[in-house]
Amino acid sequence: MRLHLPAVPVRHALAAAVFGLAGASVVSVAPALAQAWPSKSIRWIVPFPPGGGNDTVARAVGQRLAEAVGQPVNIDNRPGAGGTIGADLAARAPADGYTLFLAGVASHGINPALGGKLPYDPVRDFTPVSLLATAPLLLVVHPSLPVKSVKDLVALARARPGSLNYASNGRGSSSHMATELFASLAQVKMEHVPYKGFAPALQDLLAGRVELMFSSVVAILLHVGAGKLRPVATSGAVRSPVVPNLPTVAESGLAGYETASWYGVVAPSGTPAAVVERLANELGRIVRLPAMREQLLTDGAVPVGSTPQAFAAHIKAELARWAKLVREAKIQADS
Repeated sequence: MRLHLPAVPVRHALAAAVFGLAGASVVSVAPALAQAWPSKSIRWIVPFPPGGGNDTVARAVGQRLAEAVGQPVNIDNRPGAGGTIGADLAARAPADGYTLFLAGVASHGINPALGGKLPYDPVRDFTPVSLLATAPLLLVVHPSLPVKSVKDLVALARARPGSLNYASNGRGSSSHMATELFASLAQVKMEHVPYKGFAPALQDLLAGRVELMFSSVVAILLHVGAGKLRPVATSGAVRSPVVPNLPTVAESGLAGYETASWYGVVAPSGTPAAVVERLANELGRIVRLPAMREQLLTDGAVPVGSTPQAFAAHIKAELARWAKLVREAKIQADS
């Protein structure tokens, strides 16, 4: 008599293989599972609109990933609520290796720190795959401001408490939080002027209606080169290869300052370990390709390509960092 078994979901394939093959070990099954995946197209959810830095990175890496695994990688842009809409959609997707999410400092750092009820848990609902790249921010000031260094800015802010206005891409954005971290460590008070996105913030900064801003390096370099804005420092742990002659905030005298935007890949929690391992290996190889490395650097991002374990540690550190800042600076999402 032939025994007919129901189809087994992909997420249970490893367990089914172990159960059905007498004497088979997990070691022998895991590579087979990784080799069988993928058998169809992969959806990569990007929680921002097309054309921005996040979307550009995902499309460039996604094309290479499709070539590596032999299946299409379809970018699914789901913008809104600072990445929350896309993260929620990804968290509820099947954990079968066919849905990826482009995580970043907003979805897996700042949003959870700001409190309120999120529809997803950044740790419980996701499996880290790989940190693709980091992108330090550039601190710029309007030329009318008598500031050429971090030391100058701190001194001016202390002399004129609450009178300096800084722009951000919106409340809770990376530019907002980068400036709040600066103000907290420097023990100064500056007035926050939030905008609905980068373009209106840049317009007022160029016009001198606000005086300073932390921004994406590449997005602001054109205006720096034209002399319309003055660069002061970068926000990363080390100097940016895009502007190697510009010091970091930390080396300019504000010890302990470090922040950056970042791009990472996560999958729904429960995605098979063998698939996660293969994805991490492929993504690490892709971001280290000379052409991809050059493209990322041109876009202001520094390639990383981490292991899942290292990325998990990075997310944990980011959650702790922003929670501490929000608590100590008493930051609220609507302030």
